Amino acid sequence: EEVEDASEPTKRDRSHLENTLKLNEDKPADDVSGVLQRLRKIYHSSIKPLEQSYRYNELRQHEITDGEITSKPMVLFLGPWSVGKSSMINYLLGLDNTPYQLYTGAEPTTSEFTVIMHGPKLKTIEGIVMAADSARSFSPLEKFGQNFLEKLIGIEVPHKLLERVTFVDTPGIIENRKQQERGYPFNDVCQWFIDRADLIFVVFDPTKLDVGLELEMLFRQLKGRESQIRIILNKADSLATQELMRVYGALFWSLAPLINVTEPPRVYVSSFWPHDYHPDTHRELFLKEEISLLEDLNQVIENRMENKIAFIRQHAIRVRIHALLVDRYLQTYKDKMTFFSDGELVFRDIVEDPDKFYIFKSILAKTNVSKFDLPNREAYKDFFGINPITSFKLLSQQCSYMGGCYLEKIEKAITRELPDLLGSIGLGKKPNVLSCDVTGCGETPKNRYKK
Repeated sequence: EEVEDASEPTKRDRSHLENTLKLNEDKPADDVSGVLQRLRKIYHSSIKPLEQSYRYNELRQHEITDGEITSKPMVLFLGPWSVGKSSMINYLLGLDNTPYQLYTGAEPTTSEFTVIMHGPKLKTIEGIVMAADSARSFSPLEKFGQNFLEKLIGIEVPHKLLERVTFVDTPGIIENRKQQERGYPFNDVCQWFIDRADLIFVVFDPTKLDVGLELEMLFRQLKGRESQIRIILNKADSLATQELMRVYGALFWSLAPLINVTEPPRVYVSSFWPHDYHPDTHRELFLKEEISLLEDLNQVIENRMENKIAFIRQHAIRVRIHALLVDRYLQTYKDKMTFFSDGELVFRDIVEDPDKFYIFKSILAKTNVSKFDLPNREAYKDFFGINPITSFKLLSQQCSYMGGCYLEKIEKAITRELPDLLGSIGLGKKPNVLSCDVTGCGETPKNRYKK
């Protein structure tokens, strides 16, 4: 019996997990149904009409469904194969040694996109069922084809943390494999999840720091989402102090060319699994780093509604800019057309060189649009390739006696309705005060959407 006890690795205390993520608190969940209803009403009445009229979805391939508006915050796990992504989710949810623990191992094990969400009992849901259910936020994934849906799986777990957040485990990046061998557009699927993630954990382990083409492509897709990225150097207790310092430096050296921001992303150094830390390692440091990461996760959960409203407002701004641009292309086309003109040649000339007709500059001159928010000019060549300019109406004609003007409604939503909704949430909220004893570094996690 003594021999058996010695071979069984000791489990780590989980009390800090439950305390930091407030899993033991029986306080009633914030009733956000009223706010969500107002948000959905603003989207359907003020944003969606303009979005549909100017076919914004065909430019950005990002359609917002009711399921997405009401969905919980999403935490996405990315990184090379066998770095501990699945083990980390098992650890956070306490799934080890249960029938529904995510399969882990030294070889590449996760070949599916696994969505771990809340449910009344442990249950597995097939990808085709998830995509067919319009109440869930995953119905748009059908566009990636049946091959992908076979690689999508949902797991419902009755866990208190999952009442407030959804985890997504992704297949590990394998650098020596062609993307075509996966049988579905891996990078496009990753982009879909990246666009909707509130927090993105990019996990590394000390033995897999090499950056190849697939990882490089992934970081290119993360451009513009740097504020939501957290780098995790996992399995840190497997190294001696001096080795750990070298690996930490090597990780930054590998990632520096891929993340072009002035403020480097936060790197958490710890070992995220249920077994106790190796002896003679920096146990206190690893524990503080872990608590700091949990605080970061908790902050995203606490700011769920603020982030959702900010996301819808950002979407509305993009829709408005797109509508203004299409309107400008159409106005230029009408101005240049004469009785004897060939409409196709005239418009091709406008699309090939929009700067000659001051299309983008006129938008900046006449409206309160930032030049940094303007879409790529090349994208409009493809957009008008499948959407003839004559199929659109001018913005001045998009008005009705009862419904008002589309442009005025979306501008009102951006400048007044959504900020007012955001302000109504903040009333009466107590800010979280975190002491240095808790986080180990005295830093309060930021609400990155408000940056």
